[in-house]
Amino acid sequence: MKLSQSGIGTMRVNNLDEMYPVQDILLQSGQLVQYGTGIYAYSNIVMLVKRTLERIIEEELNKVGCIEVQLPTLQPDSIWKKSGRWDKYIEEGLMLTVESDKGTYCMAPTAEEAVVEFAREKLKSYKHIPVTYYQIGEKYRNEIRTRGYLLRGKSFLMMDAYSFDSDLAGLEESYKKVREAYLKIAERVGLKIIPVVADNGSMGGKKSEEFMFISPIGEDTILYDEKSETALNTEILEKENYQEYLKEEYGIEDISKYSKTKAIELGHIFQLGTKYSESMNVKFIDKDGKEKPFYMGCYGIGVSRLLAAIYENSVIKDENGKVMGFSLPKELAPYKLQIIPKMENEEKLKQAFELYEKMNGKAIIDDREGISLGAKIKDCKILGTPYMAILGDKVEDGKVELENTKTGEKQILSIEEVVKMI
Repeated sequence: MKLSQSGIGTMRVNNLDEMYPVQDILLQSGQLVQYGTGIYAYSNIVMLVKRTLERIIEEELNKVGCIEVQLPTLQPDSIWKKSGRWDKYIEEGLMLTVESDKGTYCMAPTAEEAVVEFAREKLKSYKHIPVTYYQIGEKYRNEIRTRGYLLRGKSFLMMDAYSFDSDLAGLEESYKKVREAYLKIAERVGLKIIPVVADNGSMGGKKSEEFMFISPIGEDTILYDEKSETALNTEILEKENYQEYLKEEYGIEDISKYSKTKAIELGHIFQLGTKYSESMNVKFIDKDGKEKPFYMGCYGIGVSRLLAAIYENSVIKDENGKVMGFSLPKELAPYKLQIIPKMENEEKLKQAFELYEKMNGKAIIDDREGISLGAKIKDCKILGTPYMAILGDKVEDGKVELENTKTGEKQILSIEEVVKMI
């Protein structure tokens, strides 16, 4: 990408949000554009990081046999009334609704009802199951208290998956497979994400786990045992007979050594049982020719929330603790290298474009006119590029000063060495 074509001028960020400095940088630098409370547009770089996360999620779910589909985000009230959840969501004020001469609709906050209707047409026999459908798309909730920019908005990107099985044993196996995929996704995005025993709440069903990233900016409080790497949401303690529940479902007998810590919920998985298939009267024909309700599981990942957590975890601070910018993980950054030539030096500019071409679309070149080399170096750390290549007067022709923007480590390398390394 040529920075001159990005619409970005000199970037000045001031009075950063102490809790969410990186997302504030994104907003002040125009990488996020706010349309209203909790509603954002993404610029090129942020969009491409998001797309990488989507690809990682898709790959890991596909490996465990999940099937990608696309369900409507505009849904008729009739399917929600079948499940009995319409009045509850309306009463809570979470549902964004649309009135028309053809009826009443909602902008989907989730998709249990929609996927059950989908299964009604597709899964009529035991021969068609087990199966797990998933999608990645926008969801909408009328959040009264939006928080943390992308961490809690009115419009947000979500991966939601739904498994259909013939019995509880099958559900537990599907649940286990998706759980393993979640742990692989966490490993690939570079965050230490911990499964946390959780309450099913309004979703219903027997068992659920949240996937939490321990962070001081999280709004959830969990009890965590670092030695066993097990955790539970403090909401569990409000359950009747919670000790029996923890022992029976999760094998946790003693929580005396667990300590409280803040965390960000990035995903949640549920064993729903037959709640939705029974309430919406969706059944399959078993081997004996009898009608039976599906055993369902549902699984969510807040993709935009995951994106926010990765950005905030990539912050760069100086020796005094002042935020200087951020450096994205190399595995997730769409552009691995930012090339900063001295524009007045024709030879350096020519070499910079030579390096740019050899990077095959994986680099940004800062070809903006009228901006000093020093200002461009500062801007690199506001765009989050993992490496910065400076072609100035301090290095001889054919060489570049390569800096790791996270560690500050610098090397003098040839153009070919930079390409090979990155």
